[in-house]
Amino acid sequence: MDDIRTVIEAKPMADFVETSYVKELTYRAMTYIEAGFPVHLRGASGTGKTTLAMHIASRIGRPIVMLHGDSEYKTSDLVGGEYGFHSRKVVDRFQSRVLKVEEDFAKRWVDNRLTIACKYGFTLIYDEFTRSRPEANNVLLSVLQEKVLDIGNAPAGEESYLKVHPLFTALFTSNPEEYAGVHKAADALRDRMVTIDLDHFDFETEVAITVAKSKLPQADAEEIVGIVRTLRESGRCEFAPTVRACIMIARTLTVQRAKGTYFPNFFVTICQDVLTSETSRLGSRTNQAEVRQIVKKLAERTRIHHEESRGVSHARHNTESLQKNLTLIRQQVGR
Repeated sequence: MDDIRTVIEAKPMADFVETSYVKELTYRAMTYIEAGFPVHLRGASGTGKTTLAMHIASRIGRPIVMLHGDSEYKTSDLVGGEYGFHSRKVVDRFQSRVLKVEEDFAKRWVDNRLTIACKYGFTLIYDEFTRSRPEANNVLLSVLQEKVLDIGNAPAGEESYLKVHPLFTALFTSNPEEYAGVHKAADALRDRMVTIDLDHFDFETEVAITVAKSKLPQADAEEIVGIVRTLRESGRCEFAPTVRACIMIARTLTVQRAKGTYFPNFFVTICQDVLTSETSRLGSRTNQAEVRQIVKKLAERTRIHHEESRGVSHARHNTESLQKNLTLIRQQVGR
C-alpha cells in the first residue's frame, strides 16, 4: 500500500474558527453526506470553501485525499495509468557448467488519487474541480451514481471496474463560472451532488477569524473588519474584498507593533495597499484612486489611527528629548 503516502490525516485544523454560522453550514453538509450525497461548496474567492471542506472532512474522520483542478488533467491523472516498467531477472547457476538467465519486463501500473480514495474508502476533496476540463471529470459520473469506478486500461489480470468502497465520500469546491480559468461543469455531474452556495461570512465570524489568524485584540479586529465590510457594501470596487484582506491588514499591524516603530498614517497606508490590490484586477488607476480615497476616510475615523497618531507624536517627542540629552552630554565631554 505504497499509494497510502498520498493521503492526509483527518484531524482538527489549528486556529479553525467555529461560530454559529460555521456550525450551521457544517451541520447541513454533514447531513447531506450521511444521506449519501456528495457536497459541492461554491462561492467567490475568499469565502472559505477549501477550509470548510477540510473541516468537514476532519469531522468525517477518514483519511483525506486531495485533488486540485487543472485544465491539463486527463482521466488518467485522476484514475491512474502505466508509468514505467517493472523488471525481474533470475540467474540460475545450479549446475556449474550451465548458466540459465530469465528476464521479464512488465508495464508498471500506478493508481492515482481518485482510485486510491475509491479503493480504500477515503474522503476525496476535489478543490476547484471546475478548473479541470469536463471530459476529464466524466469518470466521476459512475463513481457518484452507480458507485463503480471505470478504470479503463486496467493492468493485466485485474478488473476494468472497481467497486467503490462504502465509506468513500466526495467533497467538491468551485469558483463562479465567470472567473478566469473556470470551465462550465457538466450538468450530469452537478445533478449528482448537493451544492451549497457560500457568501461572505457574517460580522462575528470575520472578526473571530481575524483574531485567530493575527492574534490582534478583538477591538482592533472589529475596526478592521468594519472597514472591509463598509467598502464591500459600498459597491464602488470591481471585486468585493474578503476576510483575507482583514487577515492581511491585521497581521501586518501585529508585526508593526512588535517592532515598536511608528510612522505617520501607517495604518491608513496598509489599509489602502491591501484593499486596493484586493478589489482591483484590471489595474484601473481611476478605480484605484477612488478606492484609496474611500479607505482613507474610513481608516482615519478609527481608534487605531488616532492611537497611532498619538504614538507617533510621543515617539517624536522622545526622539527630540534624546537628541537634546545627547547634545548636552557631548558639550560636557567637550569641556
